[in-house]
Amino acid sequence: MSVEIVHLRPDHPISRVIKGCWQLAGDHGAVDRAAAIADMEAFLDAGITTFDCADIYTGVEEMIGHFIADIRSRRGVDVADRVTVHTKLVPDLALLDTISGDQIEAMVDRSLRRLNLDQVHLVQFFWWDTRLGNPIRAMEQLARIKEKGKIRHIGVTNWDVPETERLMQAGADLVSTQVQYSILDRRPARTLAPWALRNELQLLCYGTLAGGFLTERWLGKPDPGFVFENRSLVKYRLIIDEFGPWDLFQELLGVLKATGDRHGVSLSSVATRWVLDQPQVAAAIVGARYARHLPKTLEVFGLKLDSEDRARINAVLSRAKGPTGPVYGLESDREGRHGRIMKYNLNTRPDAPTGAEEGAGG
Repeated sequence: MSVEIVHLRPDHPISRVIKGCWQLAGDHGAVDRAAAIADMEAFLDAGITTFDCADIYTGVEEMIGHFIADIRSRRGVDVADRVTVHTKLVPDLALLDTISGDQIEAMVDRSLRRLNLDQVHLVQFFWWDTRLGNPIRAMEQLARIKEKGKIRHIGVTNWDVPETERLMQAGADLVSTQVQYSILDRRPARTLAPWALRNELQLLCYGTLAGGFLTERWLGKPDPGFVFENRSLVKYRLIIDEFGPWDLFQELLGVLKATGDRHGVSLSSVATRWVLDQPQVAAAIVGARYARHLPKTLEVFGLKLDSEDRARINAVLSRAKGPTGPVYGLESDREGRHGRIMKYNLNTRPDAPTGAEEGAGG
């Protein structure tokens, strides 16, 4: 089976399943760095050519950059050029009131050095609180950096219509918006997806498997509560709680498992296919540290859900109580239970840009 491809723009093809690299940042436990870098080649050769990361994922841009440099030296520039990297630019919350254009460009320059690229393929912009500082001015700086050739395209992440529309009305040329979207969390379907269709903006979806909760591993398991060492599991257990009681979540897992059995694929492949079938969705981001689950990931490209499958799934979804509200609305409340688990100042590290790096300006 072949991996589905979609174009965000004519010069920007991506695989419809993107390798999510958040898990390589270490919040999910120890990472075998050498094995993770080596396994990236298996994804590339399988046709999953697009890799998602962020400047706040500790060490991840460097790992992808090591992989790109290795492929370039062993297999040539043509093979290395098949890799498409989407990174996020996430200024610290504490800097939003004072961040300068030089600092924004320094952040891009740092990503370029880490990734071993001359041009970042997609920079996905995020601003923790649009009431602070001047996100429009920051976006204008990104546009100037794009004109210099350091960025191919610009997108945004974790915003609903009002925030995104504000930037586009100010002249931002956006190609995508990355949002949390899964069979458990359908907030983007309400207003963002219809608006994105009208404005030629495509959705890149993370949380597709809810941090691993939408897998066979959790089928038939008792409610674990909310105490996990892994912050990602806390995040998605809270989403399950918004969806409905644990029993309803188990019912959904059962329907997904039965659907997968009917088609000879995994429960997680059904959950991923459901997201890919939603209007205006370009791709689903599936987190993976290593390639051992790659065959299961690829199953989605041979799966077609029929009307009977969708009816059974919808019968469960119709009884879900949430999540409700705008995209990222729950998470943006820093005093609420979703917002309290966030880390807001991860760019403040020894290699944090100061704006004094060579080439920074504007």
